[in-house]
Amino acid sequence: MGKDKALLPFGGFETLTQFQLAKFHPHFQKVYVGCKSKTKFDFEANFIEDLKEYEDSAPHVGLISTFETLKTDKIFVLSVDVPFFDITHFEKLYAHLDDHEAVVAKSPKGKQPLCAIYRSSILTSLKELTHEKKYRFAYLFEKIDIKFVTFDDEKNFTNLNTPEDYKKAML
Repeated sequence: MGKDKALLPFGGFETLTQFQLAKFHPHFQKVYVGCKSKTKFDFEANFIEDLKEYEDSAPHVGLISTFETLKTDKIFVLSVDVPFFDITHFEKLYAHLDDHEAVVAKSPKGKQPLCAIYRSSILTSLKELTHEKKYRFAYLFEKIDIKFVTFDDEKNFTNLNTPEDYKKAML
């Protein structure tokens, strides 16, 4: 992208992060922003910074940091650069959680590990994999009880990775 995606303007908001917060805030008691450092943000929010004991910046570190900070049983995770995934998609995921350790969205193009609900029972596996620097979600998925929930519309998972993706999403 050439710029920090989280700070791009989107949907009438100064940043994509603020757009995501506003979209989900009415549906949850609290919405958090996981990040390496909150210093890049010039607005107020509930930030969870990556724990300093981890050198690398990776989604695994963000998950560990979130579970360790919140001390909660489950978390809903959504990448900031997936602006079309909304509360109805979350509800579909949640309906399949049951006793699984995770429910992960699956789009026509594949698994979406950052559109998911995870339980704290995955923490030991996350820490082991992070210690081994095995950050691919495929490694985690081999170790946990997971349910993949299929979604038919790829647009829900449009990921803003390039300036072209961003321009299309703005239309």
